Amino acid sequence: MGINDSDIAGVLTAYLERYPQDARQLAEPLRRLAEGRGFASRRTFPMHVTAGALLVRDGAEVLLIEHLAYGVTLQPGGHLEPTDKTLVGAALRQLSEETGLDPGQVVPVSAHPAYVEFGQVPARPAKVEPDHYHLDFGYVFATADAEVGRIQESEVTGAAWYPLDLAERLVGPRIARTVTTPTAVR
Repeated sequence: MGINDSDIAGVLTAYLERYPQDARQLAEPLRRLAEGRGFASRRTFPMHVTAGALLVRDGAEVLLIEHLAYGVTLQPGGHLEPTDKTLVGAALRQLSEETGLDPGQVVPVSAHPAYVEFGQVPARPAKVEPDHYHLDFGYVFATADAEVGRIQESEVTGAAWYPLDLAERLVGPRIARTVTTPTAVR
């Protein structure tokens, strides 16, 4: 069985215990999760869940991708699959799929997300998707020597390592949490 709304709500509640300052901007998705509408499915509108991966190499660089559909630089990530068992597992799967990295060379820094963001996504008529919202759970991973492999060309136009300060300018404050996330798993 895959990830369900109760699993998602549990992760979000635990996240808000760690980062209570985010409660206001996450009140709406928390309310929606209580409705139990199958938010792990990308076909659930007006909101569904995604998972992102912030991969840090040697504490100094973050791996970012060039997203094909949106034409922006951001962390690897995307929609959940019915086979995903956990949100952190979904984030690792997305990281590996989009960048060709060997998941055996990557370790989660924490079992808890470093960020959760609720944001609007523009319509994608080619995928029959109206304007909607993503509730994105981002996890931090670490590596000493993982290298980009064959990128997923249907989703990504490039992948590269960026110094933390440049990554933060490109992607935003979630990058700062890559180095400040409390360690729970090594």
